[in-house]
Amino acid sequence: MSVRIEIERAQDIGDAVPGDAALKGWLREALVGIEADVELGVRIVGEDEGRRFNRDYRGSDYATNVLSFRADKLPDLSPRPIGDLLFCAPVVAREAEEQGKPANAHWAHLCIHGVLHLLGHDHEVEEEARLMEGLEVEILARLGYQDPYRAGARGN
Repeated sequence: MSVRIEIERAQDIGDAVPGDAALKGWLREALVGIEADVELGVRIVGEDEGRRFNRDYRGSDYATNVLSFRADKLPDLSPRPIGDLLFCAPVVAREAEEQGKPANAHWAHLCIHGVLHLLGHDHEVEEEARLMEGLEVEILARLGYQDPYRAGARGN
């Protein structure tokens, strides 16, 4: 399997965003076990753009940490596009601080969370949420991070 990842950064994201190598490592780890060659796009944005995308595509007028946009299945493409992820850097930084987590632990979690959405996982139904969270915890453990859902989990 090969993974092609394109990362774009908006101008107003601040300086607390991990480098491309770290982001790509976390994203690739979430794709371990996928046999097809795949590609995905990542855009890291500020609060205004994050809010605009969330409003326009989800109907929620606030910036959220990560949005996933699954690609339609296109026949016979290699690598196969699986979709795009849009991260709102200020929201990710604020959440990490509020939750008492190192920023990299939170970024890793959200990279994995976003990729799982692109692969078709969801958390709208409790059983699906448990499955998705279990996968996130397993992948994060391989990367050396603690379970972000454990009560009182800090210092990942």
